[in-house]
Amino acid sequence: MKIGILGAGQLGRMLALSGIPLNHTFKFLDPAPNSPASVAGEQLCGNYDDTELLDSFIKDLDVVTYEFENVSAKATNYLTNKVKVFPPPKALEITQDRIFEKRFFNGIGVHTAGFYEINSKDDLISAVKKNGYPCILKTRRMGYDGKGQYLLKSKDDLDDVLGSIEASNLILEDFVKFDREVSIICVKAVNGQTKFYSLVENRHREGILRLSTAPAANTNKGLQETAENIATKVLDALDYVGVLAIEFFVADGKLLANEMACRVHNSGHWTIEGAETSQFENHIRAVAGQALGSVNNIGYSAMFNIIGEPPDTESVLSIPGAHLHLYGKEPRPNRKLGHITYRSDNFADFNKNLINLTAQFL
Repeated sequence: MKIGILGAGQLGRMLALSGIPLNHTFKFLDPAPNSPASVAGEQLCGNYDDTELLDSFIKDLDVVTYEFENVSAKATNYLTNKVKVFPPPKALEITQDRIFEKRFFNGIGVHTAGFYEINSKDDLISAVKKNGYPCILKTRRMGYDGKGQYLLKSKDDLDDVLGSIEASNLILEDFVKFDREVSIICVKAVNGQTKFYSLVENRHREGILRLSTAPAANTNKGLQETAENIATKVLDALDYVGVLAIEFFVADGKLLANEMACRVHNSGHWTIEGAETSQFENHIRAVAGQALGSVNNIGYSAMFNIIGEPPDTESVLSIPGAHLHLYGKEPRPNRKLGHITYRSDNFADFNKNLINLTAQFL
């Protein structure tokens, strides 16, 4: 089967690398030339909304998917009338807008932080007055890795924001005093077969994911079941096909949905070595109409993002149980250049080595 992927970044690269052994071939469309995924298939370069280019892109394709949620929803809606597109464009439209996303969660009975739609400075002043401090102001669209977010802890912070940004197309969210952040990666096939990976605990710094550990520590069966039930509601409501990630705050032992991603997710990279079937392979299986693979953990896993500067390759490769994944990207501050996964069958050894690895790479 020939699979088209909108976007040719590292996620597209890892998707293709997982699908090639299944005898699939890949074609990519991305505005940036020589993107990371271009090593794994043909890349067309151009705007996602260029309909002539889209028509050329799909000429020999059996199905189209996408590797990140900032792909044009207009493009996926155009394509869905010409070729199978998974996940469905409806999911993309919802996850591209934080207001739509929060309303969607609440509409299917999933709890989130309180929020307010902001379209003017008066809206913002009124919302902060109702909500109180602290609170978080975010752009509704295109924000990721902490971009477009402002923590408001006092009137001085509010005054600074009012004087420096356009107060439109924003969302104000209540600040959640959470114990930790977790995420669940799930996958649903065309025939409805559904699998859930174990909950993962995530640590962020400066809005960027730095470390994921799987399975999440001190996670009882009830929390895993709650996350799976929430994910099932989302999958069913969207008539979903492919991998879906949902990020949660854990507060007082309960899950509060933060956001979701209708694609393979950074907090699922550990599955390449740490699960019987990676999130990337299962996404390809799902969109290709194939049976899903087992999502059972293989021991204990951790994933460290490589941000800004690459590590010394030999020092990583010399660590027993460590695996280095570089994306072929030029170094740049706050840019994800790759990741390191660490896996062990022994829980005590895993925790001991995780401390050392955290000191080096977190």
